[in-house]
Amino acid sequence: MYPHQEIETEHSNYSWSELSTFYKYPEAIKKLIYTANPIESLNSNIKRKIKSKGSFPTMESAFKILYLSTQQIQTKWDKTKVRNWSEIYPQLCIFFQDIMIKYTN
Repeated sequence: MYPHQEIETEHSNYSWSELSTFYKYPEAIKKLIYTANPIESLNSNIKRKIKSKGSFPTMESAFKILYLSTQQIQTKWDKTKVRNWSEIYPQLCIFFQDIMIKYTN
């Protein structure tokens, strides 16, 4: 085995162990995990706004862009509903019992 093949094998084993965790959940939870990533969405929105401006004359103007980006994405989140919530909620209670008890009671 060549050295570069060894590295690729180690990397693919690591990736598989991470990915296989995802596959242990039912389809409804996998879809929720896969499609609901608000942090990445927010970061992408902020990066897009900052890139278009180039530079900011003051720190206050930079914070205004951050604030407006957050407000814009918030309106999008307010309109979003989770599909099949009646199916997903009991499954979340089974797989994440401690967390669900902590945050839903």
